[in-house]
Amino acid sequence: MMPDKPTLGQGGAMATPEAPRGVPALMRGCMVLDAVVDATQPATVSDLARRLDLPKSTVHGLCATLVDLGLLLRRPDNSFRVGPHVMRWANAFTLQTDLTAEFAALCDSLDLAGEETLTLSVLEGRDVVYIACRNSSAPLGVTFRIGMRLPAVFTATGKTLLSTMPEAQVRQLYEGAWPAPLTAYSVRDIDTLMGELAACRARGYSIDDGQVRDGMHCFGVPVHDASNHVIAGIAISLLAGRVSAATTQRGVRAIQTMARALSERLGAPPPG
Repeated sequence: MMPDKPTLGQGGAMATPEAPRGVPALMRGCMVLDAVVDATQPATVSDLARRLDLPKSTVHGLCATLVDLGLLLRRPDNSFRVGPHVMRWANAFTLQTDLTAEFAALCDSLDLAGEETLTLSVLEGRDVVYIACRNSSAPLGVTFRIGMRLPAVFTATGKTLLSTMPEAQVRQLYEGAWPAPLTAYSVRDIDTLMGELAACRARGYSIDDGQVRDGMHCFGVPVHDASNHVIAGIAISLLAGRVSAATTQRGVRAIQTMARALSERLGAPPPG
């Protein structure tokens, strides 16, 4: 018996489960980081404990962990400043912001009928997270939205991103429980997925043939950064009734053009 599908919200958007309650230690760690950022002078453990109304021993342990993670740096006078790992997050945020702006501009420049949905997503663990989208004028049964998460193994962007990873890494990622299928066509095991990823590499684009939503087909390609690392995926989605050799070729050509343009603007080397 197939597990229940994710429910759909207003407009067909897939509803997400209620957010879990915050983890106290993580929340206190964020409070410490915020306090260091907001401090007008370098703050010590005593300063932070007083400012946050937390036990000094608690703040000492939090600061030690944040230093180990590179999120804080300890100064010679035992005060703290923000560490270099935060810059990595800031750069990622800026990169995604640039990506979404360029994606929006490219969507407007494409010669498409408007009945196709275009999405930009990144891989986070076993899921893809949608960071930009241009929804179709024709209802697909799913309204993609920014922040939406779906199991990577079923989606076009997920498959194209996974296809660039070593097979051993993909297998390790899915050693645990397999994601619950969304339709009768959702890939059911790792060996079948590996076959799909091999086909994706051979043809140059991925296919979601109704694995996310009955009656919807999607095609995906990767986006590269200046180091030629794959950092995102672009997909085009359309109703299964509109899928033909001609529409597939046209849609794939459109997202390949978008992916090349985005990659070039991020400094990626020309395709070899």
